[in-house]
Amino acid sequence: MGTELIKGSRFNLFQEAPDLKKINISLGWEVSDTGQNYDIDASVFMLDADGIVPNEKYFVFYNNLKSLDGSLRHSGDDRTEQGEKDDETIHIDLHKVNSAIQEMVFVVTIHEAQEKNQNFSHIKNAFIRLFNQETGRELARYDLKEAFSQETALEFGRLYKKNGEWRFHAVGQGYNAGLQTFVDKYKVEDQQKEDQEEPQIETPSTNPQNTKQQPIDIKKKADINLLKAKIDIVLKKKDINNVVAKVALVLDISGSMLHQYTSGAVQAFVERIVPVASRLDDDKTLDVWFFGSRFKRTQSVREANVDGYIKQQCGESKRSFLILKAPDLMKELGFGNNEPLVIRDVIKKYTQEKPSNLPTFIVFLSDGGVTNEQEIKQAVFDAAQYPIFWQFVGLAGSNYGILERLDTVGGRLVDNADFFNIDDLSKITDEQLYERLLNEFPSWIKEARLKGILS
Repeated sequence: MGTELIKGSRFNLFQEAPDLKKINISLGWEVSDTGQNYDIDASVFMLDADGIVPNEKYFVFYNNLKSLDGSLRHSGDDRTEQGEKDDETIHIDLHKVNSAIQEMVFVVTIHEAQEKNQNFSHIKNAFIRLFNQETGRELARYDLKEAFSQETALEFGRLYKKNGEWRFHAVGQGYNAGLQTFVDKYKVEDQQKEDQEEPQIETPSTNPQNTKQQPIDIKKKADINLLKAKIDIVLKKKDINNVVAKVALVLDISGSMLHQYTSGAVQAFVERIVPVASRLDDDKTLDVWFFGSRFKRTQSVREANVDGYIKQQCGESKRSFLILKAPDLMKELGFGNNEPLVIRDVIKKYTQEKPSNLPTFIVFLSDGGVTNEQEIKQAVFDAAQYPIFWQFVGLAGSNYGILERLDTVGGRLVDNADFFNIDDLSKITDEQLYERLLNEFPSWIKEARLKGILS
């Protein structure tokens, strides 16, 4: 057992362990049984002598698990928040810490606390402990015994350098704030940097410093393994957990979809569909089409390249003659809707170019504005003789027309289409999304087998 600290205590690491080279700082907490899921995150702000983060890569959190100098590594986001244990651990090689870094601030926040009406009143037994990474010996521990109520963020402690020695300060300060508040507090503003010299940061030649500050994105990336586990539950419930298929995605990039692209909603949707391909597709790859007035096949997406996929494929959002800040691909494909054209190309790929006996599951995202109803109907009807199922998804739009009615229109060999609408993608849970995505796919598989479309 190491030194027990109280709020405000300061601890000299090198007096306790003169030969200390590597240290682990672990943080833990327990969530009371409220019937809600709490997503709690530890973050580290590595500050220079001016009390700012000299480069965005010195802000270590769930989207950036390693500091620019390689000295600090985050264990990653633990979303279980269960049991008396270390929830998240920070690994630090003190000898590698950049000489410009003078302080490290350890902050814990509740993800989307305001949206979920959550706070630290339901968090108990919070602690931060420091131990020698090489020997495993605990050096110090601080248990936060304060009664927090409305706070949504806690500063657990600070590691700071004084007279060349690293010391720890047990802070235990609560804030009614989110992670963005701390980012704004410690990040250099672009306009300030224009009139200042860049901080002298020693950087390994293999990892050169990007001196231009970039906006820090604190939006949490999807946990693909967790999403695949949720998909497995749905597949087992629907008795298709052994099905192998082709999975593809068609994305509306017409002018009315501009907000969905610039807000990150389409990227978030792709991140939630990739696990479906990881779980069902024969090569774990999601084929992708974009369509406006014209269509384009783009690079397939897998787990390895899903981060930033939409920006990579669509280009920067720049000013357009017709629409402000339209992505390059939106301008290339035109701002209208031509669903039949892209539907025909999807059919062509899976029946002529790369024919397969596997069921093909197409997720088709659109915000409506449908005009070519008869052509859409005919294209989907023609596809009914092939092992292709169309899951149309409406996103915050209107006038879906025939897309909504395909499920009830007769005259096909099999019913090969379904539709559901989402007003706000951020307000539908993963479980709800996968239940709706895979709602009619199992019954189509069964019917397609009976009609000899699938073997």
